[in-house]
Amino acid sequence: MNIERDNIFREDHQLLRETARRFFEQECMPKQAQWDEEGKSDRETWLRAGAAGLLCASVPEEYGGGGGDFGHVAVIVEEFSRSGISGPGFGVHSDVVAPYIVRLGTEQQKRAWLPDACAGRKIFAMAMTEPGAGSDLQSIRARATLDGDDYVISGSKTFITNGLNADLILVVCKTDLAAGAKGISLFVVESDRAGFRRGRKLHKVGQPAADTAELFFDEVRVPAENMLGEENQGFTYMMQELAQERLVIALGAAVKLETLLEQTLEYLKQRPAFGKTIWDFQNTRFKIADIKAQALATRTLVDHYLRAHLQRKLTREEGAVAKLFSTESMWKGIDDMVQLHGGYGYMLEYPIARAFVDWRAARIYGGANEVMRDLIARKL
Repeated sequence: MNIERDNIFREDHQLLRETARRFFEQECMPKQAQWDEEGKSDRETWLRAGAAGLLCASVPEEYGGGGGDFGHVAVIVEEFSRSGISGPGFGVHSDVVAPYIVRLGTEQQKRAWLPDACAGRKIFAMAMTEPGAGSDLQSIRARATLDGDDYVISGSKTFITNGLNADLILVVCKTDLAAGAKGISLFVVESDRAGFRRGRKLHKVGQPAADTAELFFDEVRVPAENMLGEENQGFTYMMQELAQERLVIALGAAVKLETLLEQTLEYLKQRPAFGKTIWDFQNTRFKIADIKAQALATRTLVDHYLRAHLQRKLTREEGAVAKLFSTESMWKGIDDMVQLHGGYGYMLEYPIARAFVDWRAARIYGGANEVMRDLIARKL
């Protein structure tokens, strides 16, 4: 996109970018059709990603992580998005769940859970959403009741990324049913505990290889030391982490829009129609000019907030702005580029069609964009 980014990324960031690009192209892209058919990625790819240093890049080295900063996270996110693959929930594992454990975990918890996660031997999932509670997290009904030295967890979760593969699940529960947002706590639940079971794999419009599942907790007993952080502080912890999660989504959206624009330009300049190419029509050039402007604006905004987050200055409102603008801009661009492809834009063998079904959810997950607008409006 011809935007200078050397003032964001160091040489070590760019070296990791090269590793990530090579890994996703060689280790993941050839497996996409198999993953789509099976409805999940294979465990061997997770182990290879761990060995390549592509899992938990910002986790301290003493716990098996890369010991990097958010710049290392960003280049992995961008190359994952650029490659066009879907399936392994590396982002939820590395950039959502792992930071909670790094920030809130005791020394014992970190040493128990992080090394295997960094190596890809254990896979993380985050269980927030419920059948009756999505973006409104304070309305969750899953409960955890103290019984002696254990908490007993009961409830159900849905739309859980890595739900089929997960070994360790960060579960959001009510520990005080009457306290609303002030009665939420976080627990790490091992998938082999009695009373836990996985429901059906959910069949989505897109991302068929992403193992999104229902999870059920039927009086699952976990020791009190599996609580992450303090009791009834879970909502506060989640609000502190959501800005980064939303910036991660924005980074992926910005790169996806840029990549699809490049691919669409190549297609338009080769596709014949009425004795010329589609690119030769003024309407086509005007549409592409609009998309180019959208992509440049998105990149400029997202990089602005990336710089802020590298300095640990990103606010909740700014994370919401980044997520809202980037995903809306990307989706408008994707829709226009599908149209420019004509019938081929609806064929899944073309990257633009795959993006059309895979990326629609970006306006929903991480908090629906209507919630982003509300968060922004509160500060006006």
